[in-house]
Amino acid sequence: MKTKFIGLTGQTGAGKSTISEFAEKMGYKIINADKAAREIMGNHSDCLKRLAEIFGSDIINSDGSCNRKLLAKRAFSSRENTDILNSVTHPAIISRVQEYIDIYSKDSEVIIFDAPQLFESGSDKMCDKIIAVVAPVDVRLKRLVSRDGISESDVLMRMKVQLDENFFRANADYIIDGSKPLKDVRRQFEEIMKKVMGT
Repeated sequence: MKTKFIGLTGQTGAGKSTISEFAEKMGYKIINADKAAREIMGNHSDCLKRLAEIFGSDIINSDGSCNRKLLAKRAFSSRENTDILNSVTHPAIISRVQEYIDIYSKDSEVIIFDAPQLFESGSDKMCDKIIAVVAPVDVRLKRLVSRDGISESDVLMRMKVQLDENFFRANADYIIDGSKPLKDVRRQFEEIMKKVMGT
């Protein structure tokens, strides 16, 4: 039986990571795009060297690792810079994700691809179904300031270059309201997965 490949995406701070954790506890295989990104941007990697040429050599720490906060500040300062970042990282990430798919699909009915930039990277075309998580700006802003320890202005700058709720509603197969209480968010996800699995 063909493995179903389900994209999980949404607005930053809407609660996608929480749903990914639910899914993992329920026994689904998860491929995490951020983890794949960290792998392809490991110390002294070709991808990291290329980004240093574009965004400045100081995005590489003295130990050879990426200064993710500084890179994010520069890459998310404009739509143009975000597009440049994506043009370097997305092909390498997709290649790494494909490696995981090849491994997991041997014994899994469903693989969930946790990818904040699912549409921007073009990986939505790989998915059988797409679940998007959305939440109001004020909810996301509060979560991100608390979670990432960055200023409201930095969060708003990051949000400004990302896709809006209307886009996700128009392009995803299923929508989860991530502003609801945890038990409601989990119930939304469980009901969607029943539909995906045809049960």
